[in-house]
Amino acid sequence: MESMENLRKNQILTAAIDGWGSEGQGVCHVDGRAVFVPRAIPGELWEIRIVKLSAGAVYARGERLLQPSPARVESDCPHFGKCGGCDTRHMRYEEELRFKLDRVNAALQHIGKQSLQATEILGSDETAHYRNKAIFAVAQLDGQAAFGFYRERSHELIPIERCLLQSELSCRCAAAVVDFLRAEGLCAYEEASGKGTVRHVFCRQARQTKDAVLCICSAGGFGAKTRALVEHLRKRCPELSGIVLNINKHGGNTVLAGDFYTLWGDPLLHDKLCGLAFSIAPQAFFQINPPQAELLYEKAAEYAAATKDDLVFDLYCGAGTISLRMARDAGKVIGAEIVPEAVENAAENAKRNAVTNAEFLCGDAGEAAEALASRGLKPRVVVVDPPRKGMSEEAVAAVASMEPERVVYVSCNPATLARDILRFQELGYTLQAVTAVDMFPRTCHVETVCCLYHQKKDFISVPYEPKNADYLKR
Repeated sequence: MESMENLRKNQILTAAIDGWGSEGQGVCHVDGRAVFVPRAIPGELWEIRIVKLSAGAVYARGERLLQPSPARVESDCPHFGKCGGCDTRHMRYEEELRFKLDRVNAALQHIGKQSLQATEILGSDETAHYRNKAIFAVAQLDGQAAFGFYRERSHELIPIERCLLQSELSCRCAAAVVDFLRAEGLCAYEEASGKGTVRHVFCRQARQTKDAVLCICSAGGFGAKTRALVEHLRKRCPELSGIVLNINKHGGNTVLAGDFYTLWGDPLLHDKLCGLAFSIAPQAFFQINPPQAELLYEKAAEYAAATKDDLVFDLYCGAGTISLRMARDAGKVIGAEIVPEAVENAAENAKRNAVTNAEFLCGDAGEAAEALASRGLKPRVVVVDPPRKGMSEEAVAAVASMEPERVVYVSCNPATLARDILRFQELGYTLQAVTAVDMFPRTCHVETVCCLYHQKKDFISVPYEPKNADYLKR
């Protein structure tokens, strides 16, 4: 290999792929510097072209595969590599699981400075059409409305007709909305000018009931055409149980913002998870892969090890899914969420399931910590399930100020999880156990659940041993 100083754009090199990048790229090394090669697999030999050099890394494109990995397969989707939705359709699922476990452990080691590693990843029995939620972008393409996904790191729409991750119904709903726009001579929303109507189509479909709710995210309403729109959608998609209009006049990429109006049916989706019944508003969080979510929540409950004498505090509780699962074991569960509609959903879900030992607060971590302290309450376990950006330093400090014996952290981003583990460590907490869960097959995303305990607390008398120590579990 040539030295880094001699590398230049468009240079051709022969490279042995020896590792993974966090986004599923293959990685080779030139004089100890990382070179990232999209859709390359460790163990392969490639002829690569250097396309970008930066101070931190070098990026290349695979020009010719000289020696393929036994884990390589032909992609089964014509949009793979274009729409940005899938990352791993070029490898066997077992290899994908190994990559994800490696991603979690690399973050723990390099970002979190942890010696403890995850030895288990819970794989998914279903790897196609598993998502119960689809969000399609809508834009003008060749003079007419079209739906699909944006090319990665761009606002260039890649039109699609079907998606191997989404349900058939959600694709049909998006097609029906776009067909209505075309038939009525309506334009999709254009970000540059702020003109046009539909921005996104958001469809949620229950797994254990027949419910399906379509939410049309638009910059404005449909006026006199509203009734015709509803009739058109009900005819094309008779499975729908509700149609909602979201008027989103905000700039930027936020899909759901502003006001929500029910055009027809029930705006709430009714589904079951962990044997519990839930009603979910369009803007409330709900796991997209319920079978895997059940595995994740059972692992979180195992790590919490709550008893009938314990108070559990659930931060970022959403519609109360984790809270209500924890309520089976705990004496009392208090959930906190900053989205008012989600808090209302959570309280209603508790009533619906006759759960009397759970209550919900609207507020952030600091506000919730103050509320608990003012009531003289001190949780033995705190569960956190933050968004991809992880927890703020203030939120970590607020949780630590409650002095729980255990913190159970559920994460969809290994990098921010590892960063926050390091922050908790500085406040006296030690990583005790960690498990990866594949919630998002065929993408580079991976869910992780871990348990941290306070070094000064002696609440576990024997070393923790996971119930299943298999390397890969499916």
